[in-house]
Amino acid sequence: MAISKIPSAGFQDNVKFRNIIINGDMSIAQRGTSKTSAGSTNGSYDTIDRFAFARLNLGAFTQSQSTDVPTGQGFANSMKFDCTTADASPSAGDYAFAVQYAEAQNCQYLKFGTSSAQSLTLSFWVKSNKTGTYCADIRSLDSARLISKTYTISSADTWEKKTITYDGDTVGTINNDNGIGLQCSFWLGAGSNFTSGTLATSWQSYDAADRAVGQVNLADSTANEWYITGIQLEAGTTASDFEFLPTGVMESLCQRYYFSTTTSMAGYVTGANQSAGCVSIFAHPTTMRADPTVTLTYTAGTNYSNYNTRNRDEINTSINIKGSASGRVFADFNPVTFESEL
Repeated sequence: MAISKIPSAGFQDNVKFRNIIINGDMSIAQRGTSKTSAGSTNGSYDTIDRFAFARLNLGAFTQSQSTDVPTGQGFANSMKFDCTTADASPSAGDYAFAVQYAEAQNCQYLKFGTSSAQSLTLSFWVKSNKTGTYCADIRSLDSARLISKTYTISSADTWEKKTITYDGDTVGTINNDNGIGLQCSFWLGAGSNFTSGTLATSWQSYDAADRAVGQVNLADSTANEWYITGIQLEAGTTASDFEFLPTGVMESLCQRYYFSTTTSMAGYVTGANQSAGCVSIFAHPTTMRADPTVTLTYTAGTNYSNYNTRNRDEINTSINIKGSASGRVFADFNPVTFESEL
């Protein structure tokens, strides 16, 4: 009996998860689609899953999931940064960059620290009214190593595809664990602490001054905005077509690091000031990277009873729940978030 090949239904044959970047098409945004005054000193996850925004005193930005995308490329979303407070003269230590951290155990096949270290090629679509030179660097935190390259936005308000190739690092190794393997950063602006050196176009020991040499300042006007989508980082010296994954697969990859849910808890007390045995069980959609930080959000009401919640590590969180002096007590939580980001 002849066996027919199952049609690919629009997906590429032999998908191999070659993209080190997760959610590079900006399709998953579990935390929300827009955040004003986005970013924090150490990087905060505000909208698009897996992409943090690190910012220190460099203007202010609204970060959002946008539907402005390059025509005919298959993308539905992009990540947008809109400058809302200008800073035309950054202080030395100021910075702003979007960043994704790749889990170390997912980077072992790159063979860093050996003579067979794989080159990396970064490709993406970008658009901005602010033309000029931008920097995209890669760091290996385990070995405190850095490489940085530039790309140019040539035409204002026009989607352009960029491709950058980085040598493999034959010196620095990446630990085989669930920590940070590689850090991929897209710079939006920086003070002299990050621009006063010589751009690290080859792998070298980390020096902040060599990260963003020549970088334009996207924060110099509130008219400025910057969009990016289709980010792919892969082994080799050429860029392949963007690896589109089914929505359920991409969502699962993101939920390894963050997910939210809603739940209720209920118990019973027999008299005033008594304890209630309340239990709520959460079904994790996938194995998380590490024991997550659990955050509960609830709406306050009348008649409260103190209660302790515990995650898998038996960490207690003191909250108040609706209840009565005697009888059934209950709580509705919306949402409950679980976070194990790098």
